[in-house]
Amino acid sequence: MVELSHDSRPIIGRGPPLTAYFLALAAISVGLMVADQRYHQIDRIRESLSRVIYPVQRAVDFPFRATDWVTGSFADRSRLRQENLALTARLRLANLQLQRFAVLEEENRRLREMRANSAGIAEKVLVASILNVDLDPFRHRVLLDKGAADGVFKDQAVLDGDGIFGQVAKVNASTAEVILISDAEHAIPVQSNRSGVRTIAVGTGDPNKLSLPFVTVESDLQAGDLLLSTGMGGVFPPGYPVAQVSKVKRAGSTFALVEAKPTARLDQAREVLLVWFKPRVEPAAVAAPAQPAPSGAPAAAPATAAPATTPSPGTVAPPAQAGDE
Repeated sequence: MVELSHDSRPIIGRGPPLTAYFLALAAISVGLMVADQRYHQIDRIRESLSRVIYPVQRAVDFPFRATDWVTGSFADRSRLRQENLALTARLRLANLQLQRFAVLEEENRRLREMRANSAGIAEKVLVASILNVDLDPFRHRVLLDKGAADGVFKDQAVLDGDGIFGQVAKVNASTAEVILISDAEHAIPVQSNRSGVRTIAVGTGDPNKLSLPFVTVESDLQAGDLLLSTGMGGVFPPGYPVAQVSKVKRAGSTFALVEAKPTARLDQAREVLLVWFKPRVEPAAVAAPAQPAPSGAPAAAPATAAPATTPSPGTVAPPAQAGDE
């Protein structure tokens, strides 16, 4: 019978001692560091190892990079959406401001035109805005935002930048009702700027048409003539545009069919001018100095007044009183 031998010596005590291993590894490490520092021999090994390890590094880093990309994409998309909304709001606000500036520029232009056209005619002007328009097709009247508190009075002339607009028909404390020259109940004395023929323009209920029913067939009036106010009656200033003759039809009757288009924008104006006119000063007649008569000569007879002229056919004689109302 074979018996196995039993070795009771410790395993750690077998082989070279640990100190020898440590010294050997330390010497190898120092040698490698010296070789790498002086001769750069380890760079090749390091480069080869980095080539082998790089795919592993990329594979390990891929989940983190993917997470960052997804998170950044959503964040950029949300940020871009917020910026887009902010820019859209700013663009809309800019467009609104631009439209407002255009409206203000147009309003400023209209006011400058009205002011320029009234210069030298009126001693005082007041800009009024139209608050309401009468919807009755047979009544052409508007309501202004100025009234008796602003000095507005009944029958006051109302103009716009292109011509005579109408006159005040009713005055309240803070508002005033204006009847337009196109109203069927309104009439205004006019005179042709070309021929000087005077007549009366009557409203027809159409904002683009006035009627001249008192023009005879012999009157020198033709299409295209500009009709100006005569100033008779003291309501409107003289020489201000009223309408332009658009149609003249001479039939066999006594009166011709004459129509004119108002120069004022009766159905488009937003602001009008309430005006106070300068009183017209009529030139006083200056008597010629009397020449001394020679002795024995009879005294000169007193001068007699010239007879009043009779209005020519097709004109309207001025009223007996032309005082301002």
